Amino acid sequence: MSHSHEPVSISFAIVTCSDTRDLAQDQAGDALERLIADNGWTCASHVIVRDERADIGAAIVEACDAGVDVVLTCGGSGLSLRDVTPEATRDVCDREVPGIAEAMRYHSLQITPFAMLSRALCMQRGRVLVINLPGSTKAATENWEGIVAALPHAVKMMAGGGHE
Repeated sequence: MSHSHEPVSISFAIVTCSDTRDLAQDQAGDALERLIADNGWTCASHVIVRDERADIGAAIVEACDAGVDVVLTCGGSGLSLRDVTPEATRDVCDREVPGIAEAMRYHSLQITPFAMLSRALCMQRGRVLVINLPGSTKAATENWEGIVAALPHAVKMMAGGGHE
């Protein structure tokens, strides 16, 4: 099986889930925007929503409906009772993509045992990948590093591309 190396254009939306941050204070979201740009990809939107299941779900749906390839949620996937991002993700998505969440935890476990406390999911809503990332800048960056290499192929597969 050959892997094609032509660049894949990927558009992202970031949904930061926080009761306390606004866009000016969203360091993790800003870091994700930079990582997206560093790969030559685009960030079409970046919003902050409160840690409310219905609000997070609505923001994910709105981002998906805007036609992006990948929605990154940031925050709300830990053990605090206010952490409801995985539940909101499950509410509005169709299919789980467990390998991506497993890869994030595997990668992060090489760095900290606390990675096992993540409840992050990765799911599909139609042809959009929705990935739960942690709310801390360090953890969000580490999780991104664990999965970024697979994103172009994932986007190609969701768009209906075949394996070579």
